[in-house]
Amino acid sequence: MNPIFADLPTTVFEVMSQMARETGAINLGQGFPDDPGPLDVRQKAAEAVVSGWNQYPPMMGLPELRQAVSDHYRHHQGLTIDPAQEVMITSGATEALAGALFSLIQPGDEVVLFQPMYDAYLPLVRRAGGVPRFVTLRPPHWRFTEEDLAAVFTDRTRVVLLNNPLNPAASVFPREDLDLLGRFCAKFGATVVSDEVWEHVMFDGQKHLSVLAVPSLRERSVKIGSAGKIFSLTGWKVGFVVAAPAIMKVLSKAHQFLTFTTPPNLQAAVAYGLAKDDSYFTGMRQDLQRARDLFHAGLDAAGFQVLPSAATYFINVDLAAAGITDDVAFCKALVRDHGVAAIPVSAFYAETPVTSVVRFCFAKKDETLTGALDRLSRVFAKAA
Repeated sequence: MNPIFADLPTTVFEVMSQMARETGAINLGQGFPDDPGPLDVRQKAAEAVVSGWNQYPPMMGLPELRQAVSDHYRHHQGLTIDPAQEVMITSGATEALAGALFSLIQPGDEVVLFQPMYDAYLPLVRRAGGVPRFVTLRPPHWRFTEEDLAAVFTDRTRVVLLNNPLNPAASVFPREDLDLLGRFCAKFGATVVSDEVWEHVMFDGQKHLSVLAVPSLRERSVKIGSAGKIFSLTGWKVGFVVAAPAIMKVLSKAHQFLTFTTPPNLQAAVAYGLAKDDSYFTGMRQDLQRARDLFHAGLDAAGFQVLPSAATYFINVDLAAAGITDDVAFCKALVRDHGVAAIPVSAFYAETPVTSVVRFCFAKKDETLTGALDRLSRVFAKAA
């Protein structure tokens, strides 16, 4: 058996979810919303499976969806993308990530990763034969510096794996950070694989800045998006890959031998959804921001030190001020003693972890959040 996968421990997500099931706890650990997703988009998928084409669609994706991706990113992010040469549809963002890494990494190549990081990144890099080099980000701002990049970039650096907005941290890298990264990538000849699945889940009026909008990165980046995140349909697994033609030619070969294609009815529905009026996207963000603010206020009132949440479905608390530096033990006690499941952010580090930060998912119904806050209000009261 391949030790990269055979030796992986049970994920903390499964551990915490299992504890939640056993204790009847409110599960704010895993990142999926209560919302069923937009009805009209779901109806389009149902209509397409009954009345549409159900045999193999084109390997690169339905032409209508590739055009819709191009139009969507032009409208929302100001990007100029050739749908025929620079867009590919995958069976979810995770397939897109795997295909990109398998395409771009040769055994022994070094790969720069920013931790905390999504849990799939490191196993996929290692399976591709990559040698990980870590930049450690820390609260409250989760930023990297020129010194951080200088410490990890070498003549063997071939790929940088970036997540922006950053899932575990609920943060957004600003323009100056992307410009800095672009200078290093140009100097060392590295390609960026940019996981941008949270591009529409940003708050407080922020606009997403893709790596493709940074001149130094436009021709050396792979942008990955997700219909599941855009439409709160996490089970659909429809991903978008955008890259310059020279890179896309290689990416498409990996896709050909991973999943080859994606259900055509879902592709047709996503094409429809990407063309929805701006009010849908604005309303989605407003609803999630309201939930974030509700949960933030409740955590603050309960005595938690709440970190900024600029994007994603998540909000973090830093327990260091309370003298708590074992986030795993805290999360287990939280489920057992207070009936709320959360995720220790140390689980998203491969080395030198931050061990005082805990992540909650707020993409839930008000009654779920208020029920959890009622329980959380007793955490420090009991300790006092």
